[in-house]
Amino acid sequence: MPPEVVLAILLLPFFSFVIISFILRPFFNHRPQLSGYVTIASIGASLLLSIWALIEVSGAEGHVLPMPDYEWLAIGDTVIRIGVTVDALAAVMLIVVTSVSLLVQLYSQGYMRGDGGYARYFAFMSLFTGSMLGLVLADNLLFLYLFWEGVGLCSYLLIGFWFHKPEAARAATKAFLITRIGDFGFLVAILLLYAKTGTFDIGELQHLALAGVLGGSVLTWAAIGIFSGAVGKSAQFPLHTWLPDAMEGPTPVSALIHAATMVAAGVYLVARLFPVFASSAMAITTVAIIGGFTAIFAATMGLVMNDIKRVLAYSTISQLGYMMLGLGAVGMAVANGALPVEAGLALGVAVGIFHLFNHAFFKSLLFLGAGSVNHATGTFDIREMGGLRKAMPWTYFTFLIASLSIAGIWPLAGFWSKEGILAQAWESTPILFYLAMITVFMTAFYMFRVVFLTFGGEYRGQAQGSHGLHESPLVMLVPMVLLAILAVVSGWLPISEFLGGESHSFFGALSGPLAWASLVLAGLGILLAYAIYSKKWLSAESLRRAFAPLYTLFSRKYWLDELYERFFVIRLLVNGLFAALHWFDDHIIDGVVNGIAEGTVAAGRVIRRAETGQLQAYGLAIFIGILVIVACLFIFS
Repeated sequence: MPPEVVLAILLLPFFSFVIISFILRPFFNHRPQLSGYVTIASIGASLLLSIWALIEVSGAEGHVLPMPDYEWLAIGDTVIRIGVTVDALAAVMLIVVTSVSLLVQLYSQGYMRGDGGYARYFAFMSLFTGSMLGLVLADNLLFLYLFWEGVGLCSYLLIGFWFHKPEAARAATKAFLITRIGDFGFLVAILLLYAKTGTFDIGELQHLALAGVLGGSVLTWAAIGIFSGAVGKSAQFPLHTWLPDAMEGPTPVSALIHAATMVAAGVYLVARLFPVFASSAMAITTVAIIGGFTAIFAATMGLVMNDIKRVLAYSTISQLGYMMLGLGAVGMAVANGALPVEAGLALGVAVGIFHLFNHAFFKSLLFLGAGSVNHATGTFDIREMGGLRKAMPWTYFTFLIASLSIAGIWPLAGFWSKEGILAQAWESTPILFYLAMITVFMTAFYMFRVVFLTFGGEYRGQAQGSHGLHESPLVMLVPMVLLAILAVVSGWLPISEFLGGESHSFFGALSGPLAWASLVLAGLGILLAYAIYSKKWLSAESLRRAFAPLYTLFSRKYWLDELYERFFVIRLLVNGLFAALHWFDDHIIDGVVNGIAEGTVAAGRVIRRAETGQLQAYGLAIFIGILVIVACLFIFS
């Protein structure tokens, strides 16, 4: 495959950004729809080329296409080279990013119609997609970090797209600052690795880690530093608090962030550097524990949220925890010698990325469904919805498919990848497995709580004027239907096997007790939601009162926002560090400058008094000075 084709996959969205920003917005602002067409055309072309790349990789030896690299920078003896990696992992991620982004852009034409920032929106979306593609293709950490920061910048611009809203501006700033905490650790890890190895090349670093040349505390701290970047981008505990607030951006932005870009970047980073993590038992155990805890931790908050997008946001955090758990569980088995290194490394990537692949389709569909509901009702509050199944049958059907898929119901896509993670967790970390199984129940419950409150019963919101409730336009429905199809069939594709994992059969998965246990738990979660919110056999208000402490804990999000803002931001930073720096600046820096100035002025006053204008006084001073000089010559000669 020509390298120019791979570069075209990366560069087409950037060309779209340039064309919209510097040609269409200044000169064709009266026709904003052109921006959407250019974005769709560029990302569509990238998708077609990505499919070509996937086909080429599937037939290549070792599922890797040889690609040249180029000298980028030379400083003395240090030469930094850049290039692209096109292997099975990159090929799968290219399909995820371009396919989901294309469908989101198609949907956006209807959702963003009439918005004053229409062209700006598509410019940012093009840049967002291009940055994620660059991150996926990068073959060295420096190049990857460049696009990593580009993804963070684009998320800031899109979360705060409606910057005139104070909530959006605050959410964008919060996302940017919190992810910077993790990114600082990532940057330190990159510098540490370069200082110890002299290379940024990911392939070389993997080889050094597996060979044992790179090991010990250096490897452990470097891996944990890299993981801190993934924790920030993928909203893992404790850097997860930015993601629910990111819902202030347009809903298609939420779909893209939660499915194919931003949060997927963290999981991809761990998968790309999986040999480095698996070579350190402490680092990979950290990944597994953080992932498993985040999965159940976020699910508890999803149980009580009333904003449909915030329910989906906590669901995303939980599912990302599942992916980290899958990577960590297999990596622990490799680190402990329970799995052969080569097979274990491939299996770990397959388990984590297969769920990311399936999750991209049903999660983007859920967000687009939430946007469709908002388009008709004008709200995201599920307490003001109800009865939408009749008015919005297509939205209801697609949202139901996505909810069944994320709940892990056979034979939808989510079932296959979630079962793979649960199986590996059971073999590696039974405690985390039990937490994950509880999360299966909670996921099914909170998703069908949304389904029954939104689409079942009678409409509880305000009157919708003369037109009443209505289905979304075709330009929004078509992407949703396509995603619904993918949410069913993507799990049947041999993606896991392609990545080096285990294959599965359509009916064979139901032969084990683990699959039936997870299906029963998911079914019980759906049944409980049905009993409370559809049939009302149980009173939601009574349950809320009975579990009031837990309900308050979950709805207040464990008070972590208050902890971060009041303790870390106000006490430690504003009243602590920043106040100390202000005192130092005011008393030391300004004090020194002001002291020198005052001393100079005072010296001037003294010298000015000696300037009397009397020649005899000047002559006397000169005579005394000469005597002093002569005396010094006699004394010191």
